[in-house]
Amino acid sequence: MQPRLQNPATVLPDAMPAILSLLKAVHAGGVDQQTMELVHLRVSQINGCSACVDGGVKSARKAGVDEERLATVAAWREAPYFGDAERAALALAEAATRLADRPEAVSDEVWDAAATHYDEKQLAALVLMTGVTNLFNRLNATTRQPAGATWS
Repeated sequence: MQPRLQNPATVLPDAMPAILSLLKAVHAGGVDQQTMELVHLRVSQINGCSACVDGGVKSARKAGVDEERLATVAAWREAPYFGDAERAALALAEAATRLADRPEAVSDEVWDAAATHYDEKQLAALVLMTGVTNLFNRLNATTRQPAGATWS
């Protein structure tokens, strides 16, 4: 598959630095790196972004996410490899990604479960990571960026 267009965040010179600055802030939010990688991977799976799934698996491995969790993150509710805090983060990320799937996009139940494990700064980081991942998924899927694509 050939991309339709170079990644739009690299076409406009000011876009990628702004996104990377946002990601820097997200990673300073106090959420465990492995959890953030799992959130990125799960959101990318939901959106069918092959470039982000591919990159997400590689990045998660670098962060120390084990093979059992990588293999089962798509079925995290049924897999025994995730802790309560990770489950709350994944549920929040899924709900925030699938906004149109239910009348109340992110239910109080999902939010409250996440708020049990994460403080305000960490919740902000999780929500922003979900949003940035959705942004990259939409850029990549729309322009047909292939798995293994790199951006400069």
